[in-house]
Amino acid sequence: MISKSVLTLSDVCAMAQAAQAEALARQWPVTIAIVDDGGHLLWLQRLDGAAPITAHIAPAKARTAALGRRESKVYEDVINQGRTASLSAPLLEGMLEGGVPVMVDGQCVGAVGVSGVKSN
Repeated sequence: MISKSVLTLSDVCAMAQAAQAEALARQWPVTIAIVDDGGHLLWLQRLDGAAPITAHIAPAKARTAALGRRESKVYEDVINQGRTASLSAPLLEGMLEGGVPVMVDGQCVGAVGVSGVKSN
């Protein structure tokens, strides 16, 4: 039997607190989403001033990063380079910068997605 790491509620809360602290320090009105390795929502937090649509986009970015096992920006770059066929990929609605996988010992255990500010 193979053992694997998973995100615990404590892990999720710590990640959410860190993301919220960073957003508040930079005065970013964002939504923060955290998903497990299967893209299932574990946390959703829309900060004051964040547009309602960000509550849909942040989980999509996180899900894309978790299922693809890579930053969601990779997909945005592929599309921007003209490979638009990837837009038809099932379940990958968040092909925009802002989703980052959470890796433990080389394995994806989940992802964080943030929406509401322009990426640098």
